[in-house]
Amino acid sequence: MARIAGRFRRVEPRAAARAYLLGLLSSVERKNCWRLAEHVGHARPGPMQRLLRSARWDSDALRDDVRAYVMEHLGADDGVLIVDETGFLKKGRSSAGVQRQYTGTAGRIENSQVGVFLAYASRRGRALIDRRLYLPEHTWCDDQERRARAGVPDELEFATKPRLAERMIAAALDAGVAASWVTGDEAYGQDPYLRAGLEARRIGYVLAVACTTRVRINHGRTPAPAQVVVDRLPASAWHRQSAGAGAKGPRYYDWAWVYIGDDDHRHLLVRRNPSTCELAFYLCWSPAPVALSELVRVAGVRWSIEECFQAAKGQTGLDHYQVRQWKSWHRHITLAMLALAFLAVVAASAAPDCPAEANNHARSGDPIALTVPEIRHLLGTIFKPSTVSPARLLHWSAWRRQHQATARRSHYRRRLATTPFST
Repeated sequence: MARIAGRFRRVEPRAAARAYLLGLLSSVERKNCWRLAEHVGHARPGPMQRLLRSARWDSDALRDDVRAYVMEHLGADDGVLIVDETGFLKKGRSSAGVQRQYTGTAGRIENSQVGVFLAYASRRGRALIDRRLYLPEHTWCDDQERRARAGVPDELEFATKPRLAERMIAAALDAGVAASWVTGDEAYGQDPYLRAGLEARRIGYVLAVACTTRVRINHGRTPAPAQVVVDRLPASAWHRQSAGAGAKGPRYYDWAWVYIGDDDHRHLLVRRNPSTCELAFYLCWSPAPVALSELVRVAGVRWSIEECFQAAKGQTGLDHYQVRQWKSWHRHITLAMLALAFLAVVAASAAPDCPAEANNHARSGDPIALTVPEIRHLLGTIFKPSTVSPARLLHWSAWRRQHQATARRSHYRRRLATTPFST
């Protein structure tokens, strides 16, 4: 809080922010304003709601603080920037950016919001450092009335997800984030403008692409689909290497790389699952020649952002919000990112100095290093309020049920006013 206190001009939102963060680090099941206010001892959720809705503070400036905090404690010479998106399932059509769209969270088309995120990962740890809410073009960007109701800034124009990713990467690099590589899935690897932008900034990338992606082999003279190139590889082209340590041990895959283009800076990297023979394809570029092991390392780091999403949603309430406004979404998400960064930094500071090795894990009977969920559990227990009186429990029960009755009454009146009745 000492790092971010200056972002809040008044003591009330500053105190609310501290209580909000403590609530996000607590064991509360649903980390929305109602539950967080009850947990920290407020009589009503008003202070928490004002913090997200109308208090004067800049969530982008706080985002910059999160990024600087992560780099100060987790920054290393092997740092990688990772771009990906995650969905937030929603009901109704009033929340900023919501529409029926595909989201990997559900694995199908659902009514949802989609956020594009940037993560930083190094040998010291990983955390989310930036976020942008995706605003669909026709259902939102072109609907001025809908934009106004959700508080979408007037100057905001439509941007594809790769464009949002490119802006976040540029902002991170301009802020001094030390990263030599960017990685991401097919949604970003298929975009030629994103790849060109990274090359212009001399930032290497390992980006997933589809098997139908056409590449140029034979010193750039012969175009061919990636799948066809792989089908012609001899058995000696495959090398078994680990893409990093997983929860159950090293993640070994078979890897092959093929020079594409007319220099030795550009490769098609292919990963093959030894058990299922399933293939994954990556376009790679580096400002200087690199070894296969380095490309494999970067490709394996991409899963770090999935772990960040899992930890942020499970531990710090990233998807627990109940807000509709553009500003409120960014404020909640940024506070949840700060809580996650704090947990990641504590985990890094508690980790042993010696590098982890698979052989050591196979032999050692020592407890594992402190994890983000374990640290969150310990902090939630330490900061748990004293026993709540029955009167306070009943007060919040009555408040919630009264609020729900008001909402139900409004819904019934609206439905009855718009439904024709036959006589």
